[in-house]
Amino acid sequence: MTEVELVATALATGAVAGLTDTSRGVVHDLHAVLKEAVRRRLSGGGDGVRGGYGVRVLSAYETDPDVWRTRLLQVLASGLEMDEEILGAARAVLRAERRNGHITAVVG
Repeated sequence: MTEVELVATALATGAVAGLTDTSRGVVHDLHAVLKEAVRRRLSGGGDGVRGGYGVRVLSAYETDPDVWRTRLLQVLASGLEMDEEILGAARAVLRAERRNGHITAVVG
């Protein structure tokens, strides 16, 4: 799994967990940290993919990961620096979700 796929999977997993009462709590909190780190990074640029468009794709991805997955992967791969804050937060979401036994296969 690439770093981009790792982040996209964690974002989708956290969004799905946020829809169910049993998975709220730690996963929801970790997902919020990840989403904010990615949003901050995306809004740091004013060019086409980064900036407004990237933030809109991130928001849309939460509502329908299946439809927006390809666009989010493009946005994340377009030079967005995957620093340790983002990668660590993504790993934390997936670890917490795995502990809950709710991992959803979204990478395909």
